[in-house]
Amino acid sequence: MVPGDWLDRHTSQAPAALRARVREFALAATGETRAAALAAAGGTALDRVLAHSGDRSAALDLLAADALITLALLAQAQDTPEQLEEFATSVLRTRRQGS
Repeated sequence: MVPGDWLDRHTSQAPAALRARVREFALAATGETRAAALAAAGGTALDRVLAHSGDRSAALDLLAADALITLALLAQAQDTPEQLEEFATSVLRTRRQGS
């Protein structure tokens, strides 16, 4: 549910490799809203990092996870700013529960 044009606009200044990885995770994710889909994509990227052996090859996925959560918060702020705090709390709560 993440439009590619929105994603491209908001990642245009990132390095090409990071843009590609963010796009890969984002376009594969689902969610009821753009923000929820981006948060889910960030969670998937973080899960990949945590399952990795811990060497430097996981760095791009870690950067993608960070970017996706940041983009999720941005999308939420653009769409329904009055619910940003609740959304951010729910993302954190979901990660703490290991989902």
